[in-house]
Amino acid sequence: MDQVQILDKTFVKYIEKKDIDAACEKMAGQINEDYKNDEPILLATLNGAIIFAAELMQKLTIRCRISCIKLSSYSGTTSTNQVKQLVGLNEDISGKRVIIVEDIVDTGVTYEHMVALLKEAKVKDIAMATMAFKPTAYKKDIPVQYVGFSIPDKFVIGHGLDYDGWGRNLPDIYQLKTEN
Repeated sequence: MDQVQILDKTFVKYIEKKDIDAACEKMAGQINEDYKNDEPILLATLNGAIIFAAELMQKLTIRCRISCIKLSSYSGTTSTNQVKQLVGLNEDISGKRVIIVEDIVDTGVTYEHMVALLKEAKVKDIAMATMAFKPTAYKKDIPVQYVGFSIPDKFVIGHGLDYDGWGRNLPDIYQLKTEN
């Protein structure tokens, strides 16, 4: 499908599944090299990152574990700039190396909140692995180590990304269609 309708919005295909797979493979290779002597914990943010986190984990050859946290900062197509913690950390991760796995990093508000939580939990270090990154929307000084795609500051859905809970199941990534 080159175009999809989700609720009241139309989206056009932007990144194909095969390209997402290739970016995930490349990212896994970098993580395998960077953590070859470690056993990191992947911390996937629910619900959006679950698809990408599962794909990434399957491509990792290092010893690793996965845990999840559920945070929310979006309403419709815009960030609220406020992070709600819906499901918190449920295990002791002190002294561990943590790789946050996100579907998308845009303003950085959620990322900043997660870093604060992880520092409070006294982790050894923190890295970010994100399927998509919006550098022009990013407002924080925290580095993003692993990026699948740098994309413009436009609303996207698919492959875990959603619009009010819908569209996560689309294998490709779609961008909000702009009126001409």
